[in-house]
This record gives sequence, structure tokens and C-alpha cells, in this order.
Amino acid sequence: MKVVVEQVDSIDDPRLADYAHQTDVALKKSRGSEHGLYLAESLLVMQRALAAGHRPRSVLALGGSVDDAVAALEAKPGGADVDGPGDVVVPVFSGPGDLLEQLTGYVLHRGLIASMHRPALPTVEALLADARRVVIIENVADPTNVGAIFRSVAAIGADAVLVTDRCSDPFYRRAIRVSMGTVLQVPWGRVGAWPATKELLAASGFHVAALALRDDSVTLRAFAARAPERVALVLGAEGDGLTPEALDAADTIVRIPMAHGIDSLNVAATAAVAMYALAD
Repeated sequence: MKVVVEQVDSIDDPRLADYAHQTDVALKKSRGSEHGLYLAESLLVMQRALAAGHRPRSVLALGGSVDDAVAALEAKPGGADVDGPGDVVVPVFSGPGDLLEQLTGYVLHRGLIASMHRPALPTVEALLADARRVVIIENVADPTNVGAIFRSVAAIGADAVLVTDRCSDPFYRRAIRVSMGTVLQVPWGRVGAWPATKELLAASGFHVAALALRDDSVTLRAFAARAPERVALVLGAEGDGLTPEALDAADTIVRIPMAHGIDSLNVAATAAVAMYALAD
């Protein structure tokens, strides 16, 4: 991989199309990419993307961040996968701060944004093969919550995350930003309808524990005291909670006891509490 620094002086420069007020959906459908693109904001997040083996298409940087971006790209911490096919040239675009603010729609406080190629997602079977603790996010539409869940469960030790088709895309910009790039570190994939997902989990020896307030539920502390070797924690959208299909697929319904008349936690807080209770 060859890194070149290129100056830009116009927001109409076609080389900056990836950064020109592009929506997450548009980036996912970008031409010239096999699986689409996502944006990694800040040096830290770009480094985590590179370490995960994700391939950069370009970087937009300011001032001293240009040198940081070049150093990170040339270090190639992700190994051969970062290089991609052939002799890839990765441009680092730099220009006046006010110009780049017009382009992106906000001040680049963190100095840089990288346009990264989305990797192919692993199969669910591959994710489950060596995992002990898996988190399933069902229909959580807010990318902020998705990112916060990833950050929590990554820190506490989830081996993989599975998301349903109606769940917000973990590669959306806000999810990546809130997660501090941990969505690029924790292996994740998408699952389909519950009957098939339940079969896959059962075939891999997973006990499905759904977090919900129900009369037949057991407390998290009681469940954790005798937790099975392999557990899949299922978290639902705030407000609606888990679907009937998810609850039917559960081997155990688990609740977190609460005080002061509070009936629920933010879904990211629930993920953190539940994962911590099940940690070794």
C-alpha cells in the first residue's frame, strides 16, 4: 500500500465524494466497493479499523493529523488484508479547516476521517464456533444504543455480537463513533428469523437467555450463579422490548431487579450489567 498526501481547495473536488454529506445508506451502496464503505472518525478509530484488517480508500485530515494518518497507514497493523489487491494507493486529503467543515458539515475536532471499505461479514456458524458469550441485539433502531452496546460488551468480554435484520447497522457513523471503534473489534454478523437462529444456537450448544420483565423470569443473579457454559444474551428495543418470537425462542427469561418503581434500564446499561454478571 502506497500513501500519498494530496491538497484540496474546493468542496466540489470529486475526490472528496465519500465525505460530501453522504448518508450511511449511500456509503453502504458506494460504487467501487464490494461491500460498501463506512467512515471512521478520529485517529483511534482508524487505527482500530486497520488493526481489524479493514482496507482504507482515503483519509481526510487536518494539520498535524496528516502526519498521524500517514504514520498509521504506513504501519499497516492489520497485516496483508490492509493492502488489498494489487498496488493500492491511499490518498490522504488535506486542506483548510473551514473548507473541510463546509464539506463534512461540522468541525473536524478529532482531526481526521477515513473512508474504509466494509469487510465481508462472517457467517453466524463461524462466529459461534469458539464463542462462550454471545450478545444478540434484536430490532434496536437507534445507532447510538447499538454503539453503546458494542462498547459495553466488548469491554466486558463478549466473544461475538449478532444483530437482527431490523437492527441499526453497526457500521453507521454514529454507532462507530459512540462505540469508540469497538464495533470494528468485536466480531459480529446478522441473523434472520428466530426459528432458524434458535436452531443455529442450539446446534452450537448455546443457552438462550432473554432479558425481559415477565412473571416467569428468574433474576440475573440467580441465573448467573448457575449459568451454562455457552450463553446467548438477547436484548430488545427500548419501548417495545423483545418480540414474542424472541421470547418463545428463549430457554430462560432473565430480569434485572429494580428499585424506586423503575421498570427498565437503557438497553446499553442492561447489556453491561448482564455481561458483567456472567463474566468469569
